[in-house]
Amino acid sequence: MRALHIAATGMAAQQMKVEVVSNNLANMSTTGYNPRRAEFADLHYQQLTRAGTITAADGTLVPTGVQLGLGVRPAAVTVMLAQGALAHTGGDLDVAIEGRGYLEVTLPGGLAAYTRDGALKRSAEGLVVTSEGHAVAPAITLPAEARAISINAAGEIWAYFGDRVEPELLGQLTLAGFANDKGLEAVGSNLFLETAASGPALVATPGEEGLGTLRQGYLEDSAVDAVREVTELIKAQRGYELNAKVITAADQMLGATVQLR
Repeated sequence: MRALHIAATGMAAQQMKVEVVSNNLANMSTTGYNPRRAEFADLHYQQLTRAGTITAADGTLVPTGVQLGLGVRPAAVTVMLAQGALAHTGGDLDVAIEGRGYLEVTLPGGLAAYTRDGALKRSAEGLVVTSEGHAVAPAITLPAEARAISINAAGEIWAYFGDRVEPELLGQLTLAGFANDKGLEAVGSNLFLETAASGPALVATPGEEGLGTLRQGYLEDSAVDAVREVTELIKAQRGYELNAKVITAADQMLGATVQLR
């Protein structure tokens, strides 16, 4: 009976949707997190009678035919790109991105990764790094004797010293943009990798090439909408229950068939 297999694919789809929603809710407090959405597509169809089939000698055509669907399959888990609210932290190395773009960081193996998590730190050597210790590109070293650090909207980092009036320019943060942000590969720790689907990174100064600007002393909150996620969770739960009822009904029908003498 096809209904058993079809309902099983429906239950698997709803279970996957619940897993996506649960990951979104788990990341309600993750800096710069964009929620994911599970997308599905119907499976191929069995053509018992094809539309347009000639059924009589006078050329009569079947207008619709008989097409039986075989269930559902996952099509994609896509990122819902949205600007999260900016939360004031007051940290001199906290930077939020207003608009498009990602900070570029260098992984231990030399591979470039990208993040919207602007909770930057200072390493023991004075390098500007992420919370995971990955150096921000281009590399910028903060002097130990600097009494204050200022980062403007264009990403310029200025250091203020106690023995001089004029600040010193230490370097400039850049942002990377992609033709298809949804094609980036998420690898955890708020990091993304470039893929063939995302296209190559376009690195430019903040505020140029359609990229956003930086705001010091702020961090971007998660863009997860808790009300929407709970609504999607309820819908997935109801869908799972309905598919389970289909399996129960199909099992009872099979049982009735077996009891026939």
